[in-house]
Amino acid sequence: MHSNNQTKKDKSMTGGDGGNGSLSSGSSLATIASIAITDPDPNYHHNDLGGSGNEKNIRNEKWYHTILQVSVPFFIAGMGTIGAGRVLTSAKDLPAFKEVPQLMILTTALQGLKGNLDMCLASRLCTQANLGNMTSRREIAKMIIGNIALVQIQAIVAAMCLSLFGMGVGTLNENGAWAWDRALLLAVSCMCTATSSCFILDFVMIAVIMISYRYKMNPDNVATPLAASIGDVVSISILSVIASQFFLKLNNEIWVLYVVLAIFVVLLPVWILIVLKNKYTRSVLKSGWVPILSALLISGGGGLVLEKMIDMYEGPEVFQPVINGIGGNLVSVHASRMSTMLHQSSIMGILPPHGKIWVFPWTALFVGSPYAKVARLLVALAIPGQLVFVFIADALNPGNCTLHVYFVLSYIIVSVVQVMILLYVAHIIIHAMWRFKIDPDNSAIPYLTALGDLSGSLLLALAFFFMDKINRPYCTE
Repeated sequence: MHSNNQTKKDKSMTGGDGGNGSLSSGSSLATIASIAITDPDPNYHHNDLGGSGNEKNIRNEKWYHTILQVSVPFFIAGMGTIGAGRVLTSAKDLPAFKEVPQLMILTTALQGLKGNLDMCLASRLCTQANLGNMTSRREIAKMIIGNIALVQIQAIVAAMCLSLFGMGVGTLNENGAWAWDRALLLAVSCMCTATSSCFILDFVMIAVIMISYRYKMNPDNVATPLAASIGDVVSISILSVIASQFFLKLNNEIWVLYVVLAIFVVLLPVWILIVLKNKYTRSVLKSGWVPILSALLISGGGGLVLEKMIDMYEGPEVFQPVINGIGGNLVSVHASRMSTMLHQSSIMGILPPHGKIWVFPWTALFVGSPYAKVARLLVALAIPGQLVFVFIADALNPGNCTLHVYFVLSYIIVSVVQVMILLYVAHIIIHAMWRFKIDPDNSAIPYLTALGDLSGSLLLALAFFFMDKINRPYCTE
């Protein structure tokens, strides 16, 4: 009897079918009953996590292992967001951004779009790695090809919607009347930026996941922060270069923009055909649009706040990618880990005994929840991290700005508040999605990173407003 049970467990760890596990939510009962990678709080007592029911099957990840695996990509990601802020500072003075102010509105949403698509891909592959389904090279290749094609489809469609949103908002704000050539510029620039940045980062993330899985590290801790480490600076750099080049061709060589648009229109059905023939991504193509498009609207709100901040204050564009990016990175780590734990310990639609949708913030963030240990580690990591980043970002700021204690304290407070809000919202959203049979790997991170963009921009605006009211502005004219 013991040998039979052990055989079943061995099969469950490899997917039970030679590694042919579903990428979305089609895990078998044997796979769900496999070893759960959890991080139970020391003060949290449990008898059964809803998985195999055997407490010895639960592998506890040491807190210092989590810190080591998260902190390195976290600080690399922080440097990437600082670089994005520096690029954004230069981009706002380019002729294209001055003549077409809608481009500035789209910078935040494009960063969010890139993060949504890439981090969802990372979360899906991390879940498959932790479920033991990445053992066959043939299946790994199918996962990679299907996911890259899926991200390209999402990037093209979402970029088109984003450009229409930017043009509509710009028209309502009287930043310029509706003009077809500007709409074409926005559409082509957004699609080129989204598809190229996602294509580059997808391969980086896949390599990170494969390497971390091979060397016995939890890819949930490593992949999502590294996904954003160069993502923000890459996306803003590509947008500034492409938009500037296309802007120069609007008058005499506008046909170039039509050719580029036609290429994307031709490629779209090719990507769709690849995804529909791939078992790992077929279902995601049909069900993953609402989170992506909803997140674009939320991130677009962050872009509007950024545009207003730049008009009212000096210097916020340096810190906006940092606070948004760091908050999004940390909550993505937490969301990816929670999603993996639910996939391993329960069945879609049924919450495990340790999973509750509504809990007090103290329970979700500090003591009482099985996720509280990682949540408080991430909150603690945000404090020294943002303290380092605020000084580095200030040193790279070319403006006539002075970093003083009031601004540093205000920035640290609003950034920590943002991280705590996002982690608590993540607990609610992910468990609610699981309860209603929505795979959080595909749907949670877009909402969370978009909320990070909006909340980060609003809280940063609050910090600059406070500095203005006490007559200690960060930058002087």
